[in-house]
Amino acid sequence: MSVYSNVSVTASLISHPTRMAMLIALSDGRVLSAGDLASTAGVSPQTASGHLSKLMQGSLITVEKSGKHRYYKLSGPNVAEAVEAIAVISPPPQVKSLRESNDKKALYSGRTCYGHLAGNLGVKLTEALIKLDYVKVLEKRYQLTKSGNEWIRDFKVVLSRKVDYEAIPYHIDWTARKHHIAGPLALAITKRLLDLGWIEEGSTHRSIQVTEMGRSEILKEFGFDPISVSKG
Repeated sequence: MSVYSNVSVTASLISHPTRMAMLIALSDGRVLSAGDLASTAGVSPQTASGHLSKLMQGSLITVEKSGKHRYYKLSGPNVAEAVEAIAVISPPPQVKSLRESNDKKALYSGRTCYGHLAGNLGVKLTEALIKLDYVKVLEKRYQLTKSGNEWIRDFKVVLSRKVDYEAIPYHIDWTARKHHIAGPLALAITKRLLDLGWIEEGSTHRSIQVTEMGRSEILKEFGFDPISVSKG
């Protein structure tokens, strides 16, 4: 038996279209019911149950029980990173309907990845933080600068736990094919933008859209027009 058999087991779990659809749906970090996941994957509740069981056995997801209901989530951000990495090396999704086309545009424009901002908005926000000297690019990671540390305090970014400012995750975005910040700092910044009402959840699952107020405020705060970015 190959010493890499464990990798093959995980790869076989992820490779199934139904299970991949479920993992992608959970990649924003939220918890979803079995019914939600069945609907997203386009399968019956019974079929969904079998796939969810396999994903749990593979330690890719966990379940939370609330009364008679069960809610599923990814076992950690590393699973979301693996899903995104596969998406990066995959061909662009083919759309077969107007709805799929609109969903694709919404996700490419802006979405959440395990809670932090991704898509064109996430990339442009990262580029703005670099240009403003809040974040410095290092080899395969970002570093928060002194100016950046002052900015997160002034901008009232609340961190839920201690962050290693010397090793901010450096993720390649699977739609924009460019890098954006990730991890706890990116999550906290995204939450702050949501709390301010500058961005909000879009009509498509995981999608993020800029509010009318957010367009002018983001332009003033970060120096780029988020609406033109999303249309581009």
